[in-house]
Amino acid sequence: MRPQRLRKNMIPSCITFRPGRYFSVRNMDRTQTRLSRLGIFSSIELQPVPVDTTGNAMLDLFITCRYDRPMQAQLEVNVTSKSNSYLGPGLTASLTHNNIFGGAEKLTFSINANYEWQTGHDRSSLFNSYEFGFNNQLSFPRLLAPNFLRRTQRELNWTRIDLGASVLNRPHYFRMSQFNTGLQYEWRATRHAVNQFTPFKLKYTKLQRTTPEFDSLMNVNPAIALSFQSQFIPQLSWSYTLDKFLERAKINGINFNFTLTEAGNLFSQLWKLGGAKGEKKLFGTPFSQFIKGEMQFVYSRLLVRGTDQWLVTRLLVGAEHAYGNSREVPYSEQFYIGGANSIRAFTVRSLGPGSYRAPSDQVNGYFDQTGTFKLEANVEYRFPIAGMVHGAVFMDTGNIWLLKNDPLRPGGKLNGKDFLRDLALGTGVGLRFDFGMIVLRGDLGYGLHAPYADYPKKYFNIAFKKAFAFHLAIGYPF
Repeated sequence: MRPQRLRKNMIPSCITFRPGRYFSVRNMDRTQTRLSRLGIFSSIELQPVPVDTTGNAMLDLFITCRYDRPMQAQLEVNVTSKSNSYLGPGLTASLTHNNIFGGAEKLTFSINANYEWQTGHDRSSLFNSYEFGFNNQLSFPRLLAPNFLRRTQRELNWTRIDLGASVLNRPHYFRMSQFNTGLQYEWRATRHAVNQFTPFKLKYTKLQRTTPEFDSLMNVNPAIALSFQSQFIPQLSWSYTLDKFLERAKINGINFNFTLTEAGNLFSQLWKLGGAKGEKKLFGTPFSQFIKGEMQFVYSRLLVRGTDQWLVTRLLVGAEHAYGNSREVPYSEQFYIGGANSIRAFTVRSLGPGSYRAPSDQVNGYFDQTGTFKLEANVEYRFPIAGMVHGAVFMDTGNIWLLKNDPLRPGGKLNGKDFLRDLALGTGVGLRFDFGMIVLRGDLGYGLHAPYADYPKKYFNIAFKKAFAFHLAIGYPF
């Protein structure tokens, strides 16, 4: 199906060849890569042909591009199940128009939904919790920004505009809504380094409904109450990613990502210039002020040449701190741990902070299992089994902590004395079905140590029947 239109300079802007210059395979690969990244062609063919056969060294380059279907749909499904009777499915669906204005601009509409309930004889409610939302994103394959941003013209650069909303429901406690919009630039300074700069992102969180039980908990725990207050979150962030192999043989690969986010500083300075004192507000609602950093390093090692046996390790560290106009980091920005892409022996939000565990009489007590410091380490051995079927053996460890003490979450604050005890530990095995365009993954985790259980009586402190967690997901965990 042919797109409605295509701008005249769209294809020429992707061609790295110039008349009268030397022909190179490298330029041919770059041209094909840039055309491919536009996402509007199903096939691209570059064919160099001699101008004549009389010894003239001149070449003509013929480029044949076949249009792909302009509309693309995607569906992702994941399921998390644990032997303690918790079950949680999730779904993400998206629809993308790959050439909305004739210049390879992409318009994507996506929806996501997660639902979790408790099964078995000891279930406390039929409906437990859910989360759903939507996001609209418009992407331009160029930087709509001043030229002071250093970028290479050999790669495509992107400008993205987002608009979205979500609802988080904990029926025994609260329902929270969130709206967000933002502008982001993505460009490559080199072939292996990607920068993402968000000069403007605005979130608005609002507690739509609370229960008497939730209100009573907030009254006795001001720290958690502050993180749940309705507020604007004006953000500015920068992210840097380096992804490369260290040699041509592709034996040692690294992926490094660092993200730094600040919220409210610019707004706070503007309010100060206007003479504002005390708590500052935007449209009558307080805005948040904090700083947040997160670093992830992934190292991949090919164990045997000529095979697909890899040893992949990951280290992830994150920290955040509220100040100025805020005393606590907003709930939606705090760290949590566990799940299909984290410590796979534990479900999402079932760990931390530190050795703290919500009282058993709180049906959805995990709403306060968030923190302001996060550490996670993983090691995974990946190997082929037969055809598209691959296997994995893994071990995960980590936790979240509080950087400020909270008396109502005892054991939650980060300290050196209890640090090793607070690290949850799990292992497991997995299967991956590699279909080329998509990887379907199933991981069975087994918990070895939980920081909230009987320690120091014994380190391996999780009962066998409660130690298993199964995750079904799309793609590799890291």
